[in-house]
Amino acid sequence: MSSLPRKKPICAAALFLSIALTAGGLRLSCSGAAQVYRSVPTNAMRIALTFDDGPHPSQTRRILDILDRYQAQATFFMIGVNVERYPQAAAEVAARGHEIGNHTFSHSRLTVMEPSAVADELRRCEEALWKHCQYRPKLFRPPEGFLNEGVLQCSEGSCYSLILWSIDTRDWEVKDASAIAEEVLAHVKPGAIVLMHDYVANSKTPEALEILLPRLQALGYQLVTVGELIGVA
Repeated sequence: MSSLPRKKPICAAALFLSIALTAGGLRLSCSGAAQVYRSVPTNAMRIALTFDDGPHPSQTRRILDILDRYQAQATFFMIGVNVERYPQAAAEVAARGHEIGNHTFSHSRLTVMEPSAVADELRRCEEALWKHCQYRPKLFRPPEGFLNEGVLQCSEGSCYSLILWSIDTRDWEVKDASAIAEEVLAHVKPGAIVLMHDYVANSKTPEALEILLPRLQALGYQLVTVGELIGVA
């Protein structure tokens, strides 16, 4: 029996998701090219703050409290193993109405992995988020932003919008809160996606937010989730 020619290999994630039950916290597979976003072209005064690598038992809650004070929304790209370690912190992000994205289970470099291993990283993070938060992510950010064709195919097969960034605060390296805030203010424009972290030792990110949020709001910016920014919320 003949079969249609295949232009590119199907990621194992697509096969897994096509048979998974939605009630188990996973989506059905979908078709179409994976959407990759670094920012959104818009004149609306809306930007998205994103926080990678959490949750952290204390840093994440500090950030949540500051966001609440300024009535700002954000997107947290979580690592599955940290969700397993700190499930209460992960659940609190969802409970406070913020968005959660898939940042893989172990934060390994996906571009050196076989497609089946990439699929497993996505699946295990999804399972952790569903188990502890009853949350089904729509967004995916690859560790360190590294992409290749295999990662793109897995994103496509798994129904994810793939999110990078337009402003990198390098808050994992910079230890001065004012410098972190100024990096954003120097480059911000409508539709920007800002990369920050909520799992960094001795991080100054909470202090930077205390400087940054009132100044952004004074400029007229609304802080929204990535999903709201790109229209998939």
